[in-house]
Amino acid sequence: MKAYKGGQIKDLCTDEIVSYSISKHPTTAFVVKPLDALIKLRPKLNYRMTLHSDQGVQYQSVQWRKKLKENRIFQSMSRRATCLDNAPMESFFHTMKVELYHNKEYTTQEELVKAMISYYNNERIKVKLKGKIPVEYRHLALRNIV
Repeated sequence: MKAYKGGQIKDLCTDEIVSYSISKHPTTAFVVKPLDALIKLRPKLNYRMTLHSDQGVQYQSVQWRKKLKENRIFQSMSRRATCLDNAPMESFFHTMKVELYHNKEYTTQEELVKAMISYYNNERIKVKLKGKIPVEYRHLALRNIV
């Protein structure tokens, strides 16, 4: 497969991948696509959301920052050589390489990414989530049962 860039947004409360995009080039449009999907999915909240990103030029663009501001989303960026904000996504990719990627052949990058996200959100039980899968944990959290 050709090398593609992946842009995912992960809810750190439920550990769920809530939106994503893939592209051959890391452009502003590439990172705005999953942000737009996130904005459509999330309920109108009375508090702001924080979105962690790396220091890529696309995350510093006027279009990206304007969209964050319009939707009351606070941008958090690590300083150079500090990768803590990106650690949850790096962990996701490591887990998927170990548990899914090497176990099956995929014909397209899109097929691989969809399979990874579906497995991670809908099948993978997490101790951190009290033995639940991310989607189940989100439903319980929304009902204030967790």
